[in-house]
Amino acid sequence: MRGTLRVLALLLALAPFPALAVACADRGAGTQAEQVRIGVLEPVSGPDASAGEDARNGARLAAEIVNGEFPELALPLAGEPGLPGLGGAEIALVHADTGGDPRTGASQVQRLVAGRGAVALTGAYHSSVTKAASERAEQLEVPFVNGDSSSPALTERGLRYFFRTGPSDLTYGRTFFSLVEDRKAAGVPISTVGILHVDNQYGNDGAAITRRLAREHGLTVGTDVAYDADSSDLVPYVRQVRAGEPDVLFVLSYTRDALLLQKAFTRLGYLPPAVLGYGGGFSDPDFVAGPARAADARGFIRRTAWSAELAERDPTARKVARMFAAEFGAPMTENSARAFTAVMTLAVAVDEARSTDPERIRSALRTVSLPGRDLIMGSWDHVRFDADGQNTGARGVVEQFLDGRWRVVHPDDLRSREVVWPISAARGRERAAPAAGK
Repeated sequence: MRGTLRVLALLLALAPFPALAVACADRGAGTQAEQVRIGVLEPVSGPDASAGEDARNGARLAAEIVNGEFPELALPLAGEPGLPGLGGAEIALVHADTGGDPRTGASQVQRLVAGRGAVALTGAYHSSVTKAASERAEQLEVPFVNGDSSSPALTERGLRYFFRTGPSDLTYGRTFFSLVEDRKAAGVPISTVGILHVDNQYGNDGAAITRRLAREHGLTVGTDVAYDADSSDLVPYVRQVRAGEPDVLFVLSYTRDALLLQKAFTRLGYLPPAVLGYGGGFSDPDFVAGPARAADARGFIRRTAWSAELAERDPTARKVARMFAAEFGAPMTENSARAFTAVMTLAVAVDEARSTDPERIRSALRTVSLPGRDLIMGSWDHVRFDADGQNTGARGVVEQFLDGRWRVVHPDDLRSREVVWPISAARGRERAAPAAGK
């Protein structure tokens, strides 16, 4: 199946005219199509290439399931080949590399739509790239379904063609502060908060949300440190954090800088009582790859939209995760699961629109409704968009890296382990009981 997809991608790349791949060359027509082209934007070069490739693979698997026949999967469009609303038309993904650059993302949107015949778009990963790319899509009047960017501002722009299936950092932040309140109720002294974040859309918006939520919970933000995305050393910034002596440190970092943060903690011999990461680099398997990095990550806490532990509890999510691992040689992650869900949602909308007309697809997205049982996301209630294009059913859970794996520690009704607080307790416990959790 994967080989077939590669051949298809090559044929699409060589096709001189988009109309050769889409029987319905007129975007305003409602006739049946042989293929429906969806543009996928991800950073597959640059410092976050591993996360981008992971997300791209999630999108690929979703397209394969829609195009194939998988009656054993309790997912929409999995039971028969293609899109029944378009006579069995297949989803054809057209990929573009953003390199993590907003201007590149916007220009790639133009190329995908005008040059490659994409009738809808997904992806982008970086919130700053998603912002620029979706604004260009808005100008072109082409739907953009984002699954993997969390800046709350993205759905506050009044765009008609932008939709987000995943949670925003406001949702994630509320989940984090629910955990903090639980710890306070258990007698843990927490009064001051520190924030360390990359100086871009994702980091600045997430920091603003954290400051707001801290105030709402009666906590003092004693340290708020922004660093440049191109920084090669985070030691000076961690020194600023240490000087503020926060009881909890919230971090918004991508993969490269999350690894630099680990090195800075080690070099300074310093760890705050708790480190809570807003996804980003904390969601990348590279963050805990190998014994050294895994040791440095012990006790770290992250928010996530998808959990491997929760997937094991659901038959369909478990099967999809195993299909992903078998095909791509790596475990499914939050990034690939969010991209998978965005493409599945878009496919359902195209099918319900019974058209390749972007305006009809947009209208179908406005009314799409997928219950949680039709998703692989575990904690989500549904996919259903509000007037701003935000999925109102997206949820997050909190995981902690314990005994060599990420374990769900919050909310209480989903957790597999009690949270270990502070970090030093997690590391001492593992030295004393290396076989725990097996």
